[in-house]
This record gives sequence, structure tokens and C-alpha cells, in this order.
Amino acid sequence: MLDSARYQWEEGNRRLTREASDVVRYRQLCDLVDAVYAELRRRIGQHFTLAQLAAVHGRAEDWVREIVRDELPPSPRVGIADAALVQDAAFFVYARGAGDYRP
Repeated sequence: MLDSARYQWEEGNRRLTREASDVVRYRQLCDLVDAVYAELRRRIGQHFTLAQLAAVHGRAEDWVREIVRDELPPSPRVGIADAALVQDAAFFVYARGAGDYRP
């Protein structure tokens, strides 16, 4: 389960990086990643393991979609369809703070 989750997070980060050529869309995606990251900090805190993060990831789809929906900018180049990318990229970044994180 953990290996699969980490693969998903890495893939989400790669997909986010590939969006950098569209500056507006990339910035909007990054803002959404930041919003999900903030929610992870609220839900998990600063002291956690990768296994704990993976468990939260498995139950995060609904609240991540809600954040994406609520945080969409007035003229969005992103949408609900990008929620999985945003979720995985945010978890990728947050995983670096895990007590047992190893690259």
C-alpha cells in the first residue's frame, strides 16, 4: 500500500511539473496544491509517518475535491477533473515532512 501511494504521489508531482509550460494553469494548480497541503497540516499535524499519510490519502478524495471546487479562481484554467493531480502532488510535498521519509 505504501509503495503504491508513494508512486502515485511521485507521478502527481511529475504531472504537475509538466504543466509548467502553461504559466497560468501551473500557478492555479500550485495554489490548489498549497490549499490541500494546508488541510493536510490541519488534519495530520507536523509529526507523522508515511504509513499514516498513506492511510489519509486513501480517504482524501472527497475533501480534496471540495477544496478544489471551493478554491477555483474566477477564470479557472483548472477544474474538478484536476483534483487527483492536485491531491497526489500535495501528498508528494507533504510526505517530505514524514518522520520516516527517505527519498
